[in-house]
Amino acid sequence: MTDGGATKQVRAGRRTVEVKRADKVLFPGDGGAKEYTKGDLLDYHRSVAPFMLPHLRGRPLMLERHPDGLDGPLFMQKNTPEHYPDWITRVEVPKENGTVCHTVCDDTATLVYLTDQASLTLHRWLSRTSGIDRPDRLVFDLDPAEDDFAQVREAARLLGELLDALRLPSALMTTGSRGLHVVVPLKGQDDFDQVRGFARDVADTLADAHPDRLTTATRKKERGGRLYLDVQRNAYAQTAVVPYSVRARPGAPVATPLTWDELDDPDLDAARWTIADAVEQARTDPWAGLMGRSRSLGPARRRLEALRG
Repeated sequence: MTDGGATKQVRAGRRTVEVKRADKVLFPGDGGAKEYTKGDLLDYHRSVAPFMLPHLRGRPLMLERHPDGLDGPLFMQKNTPEHYPDWITRVEVPKENGTVCHTVCDDTATLVYLTDQASLTLHRWLSRTSGIDRPDRLVFDLDPAEDDFAQVREAARLLGELLDALRLPSALMTTGSRGLHVVVPLKGQDDFDQVRGFARDVADTLADAHPDRLTTATRKKERGGRLYLDVQRNAYAQTAVVPYSVRARPGAPVATPLTWDELDDPDLDAARWTIADAVEQARTDPWAGLMGRSRSLGPARRRLEALRG
């Protein structure tokens, strides 16, 4: 990599990608948070790419772009601009009254290019381009009423126990924001409506068992201080933050996979890892082998029906 002032020529695989204004501050050091530049984000993305790309390949993206950093305007980008290089993968997917041409990040060069575009956070579909209407991930978003991580920790344990009873493998990820995601790998045999219906039944079962602590009410005014079990991401064209993606928040926290044992760490919270140390966590391979243990939902549905009586 050569430095031409604030512009870097970055070699990524067979390609060289220009990253402009690498010294641009994207994360200001306000309120005691550490300052990070586009160059810092670039270094992080290049280091984490081997761990992040398996969660990106073949999936349509929504890009959360902050060209002038956190203090500037935000752009949620679905359509791929015409000026993007031809070598970047695209996929055209149906939407109401038309189509959307999403960017797909299949390699490190694309990740570097998206960094140049100040894409701070990458949000992915739960399905792949090879089966766009059949998700191979199911996501529960544990959203606390306040910034109360003890509430999140308890809900995660309860949900994990229920998923174990349904014999579904599950993985934990900090969101880099306030809560946790619980991710279940699927075989991609059911459509989005079927997967979301199952997720809603699981969430309702858990909320019914703990009505004083958990809720599936979508309206905040109806939650009454309880943790919200959000399953709305399990729908066509909805997205979830990509594992190891940086969140657009002071200090550059990262959505980071962790093991179930790490849930007991007293220092754990939703923003536990940042671009300064998330690569170290990635190297521990917290989801080792889990994404290869995908399941179909038929047996789990029958077990859930039996539990619900």
